[in-house]
Amino acid sequence: MPAPAPVGPAPFGPAPFGPGHVGDGPPTYDAEPTALPAADPDDLGDLVADTVLDGARYGSSTLRAASVRGDSPRYRGEARRDSLLTARFGAGEDALVLVAMATGARAAPGAHRAAAEACAWIGRAVGRSHQRLAEDIRAARRGDLKSGLHRLTDRSLGKLRARATDLGLAPHEYAASLRCLLLPADPRCRTRVFFGVGAGGLFRLRDGAWQDIEPRVADATGDAVVGFGSPPTRTPEGDHLTMDLGITTPPSPYEPAPEPPPDPFRFRASVARPGDTLLLCSGGLADPLRGEPALAEHLTDRWQKGPAPGLAAFLADIQVRVKGYADDRTAAAVWEA
Repeated sequence: MPAPAPVGPAPFGPAPFGPGHVGDGPPTYDAEPTALPAADPDDLGDLVADTVLDGARYGSSTLRAASVRGDSPRYRGEARRDSLLTARFGAGEDALVLVAMATGARAAPGAHRAAAEACAWIGRAVGRSHQRLAEDIRAARRGDLKSGLHRLTDRSLGKLRARATDLGLAPHEYAASLRCLLLPADPRCRTRVFFGVGAGGLFRLRDGAWQDIEPRVADATGDAVVGFGSPPTRTPEGDHLTMDLGITTPPSPYEPAPEPPPDPFRFRASVARPGDTLLLCSGGLADPLRGEPALAEHLTDRWQKGPAPGLAAFLADIQVRVKGYADDRTAAAVWEA
């Protein structure tokens, strides 16, 4: 009688079918899922699907969103640390669409739960304030938007820190980055609002070229305008702006070392033009987009002409693999008619 087949991931090797790749060569891991995460029979609600896919169309914009487990956690049988929430609050032209994505801390217990809770808490906060937020977006009240969303984000992440205490964990062991996009359903309003905390990327495809429009740390506390473009290189007095080298003063031997500073709040309100594609993503996609030009070129070829892709086509696009990048990928893209 033949021996039973082993249970677990298949050996390394290319799959006969699956996502393509760009760059110098194929990644080491299989292109398709192998091992499932371990399940607790008494807590099946804790399981996380390998892939989540969603989409919608409101006003002049078409939304596509997806979250995919990375090649490395697929092989190791680990849960997807990225979480994705898409939600509409309100009805008709007064509706507000929220896309929230979070990434749990690497190698931390319950990282997927922390990410899911971060998305759920910001979703509740935005949903309860959606009427005021939609009014502020239409009226271009940038200061009110920035301060209000900052408070909502702080409260949501504060709940995450309190949850860490309840679990007996250090705050950094039950933490998540959080990145969000607000899209008004009113077709007359083309303002798109990004806000959040933590690593990732915000990009715009315009006139066949990608622009990295992620707000810099300096932009998080300084003045800015609704719109787009690079920050100035000189002060209003004409002085050149210099780089913050990040050199910290050594701690005193008589005092404990200070806690690392929290990630800054990032905010950007921009006005979309017809033909634009706005892409918000977690670090799992932002890093290869910045590090491998061939990936950006591939997405340009796919997205610069014609209507927004269907759900399956969008999923295939964001799954194009790059050797050396094996983390979860979560992305939301908005096509402007």
